[in-house]
Amino acid sequence: MNTPESVLSVVFDTNICLDFFIFHDPVSCRLLNYLRTGNLLAVTRTDCREEFLTVLDYPKLELSENDKEQAVACFDRFITVIDAETKKRDFLPVCTDPDDQKFLETAFDANAKFLFTKDKALLKLARHNRKRGLFRIISPAQWLIEMKQEIPEDPISSC
Repeated sequence: MNTPESVLSVVFDTNICLDFFIFHDPVSCRLLNYLRTGNLLAVTRTDCREEFLTVLDYPKLELSENDKEQAVACFDRFITVIDAETKKRDFLPVCTDPDDQKFLETAFDANAKFLFTKDKALLKLARHNRKRGLFRIISPAQWLIEMKQEIPEDPISSC
């Protein structure tokens, strides 16, 4: 049984959520097993969830209404929207992409242990965060390697 101390709070950026709920990326979807078992607690803010909803409407994704509804239902099942306490963020790094700053703030305010992303602008800040003892900024693949988990080669049909 997981105790609150053993559960790691984490944040996923929008692209990781798309990998989970739209593209069913086998590497990223391995993280869902940790959510299902209660070893990870995924948290987000309302503005991050809104970004996900907006991206689902991008024409280039060519998603049906059913695809969108299922993605939103999965998002809401696995990711908890919180009103994290806003902390003094003076030493939080500033992302070169202002749209990604909210993920850094969410991870910091929620005392998350990890921010999962494949975004280059966010990943560039990983070393800075590590030096300051802040949450880790890491890709799902790198995390699985560090956890000594195999990276699957076969696609997963559904998360």
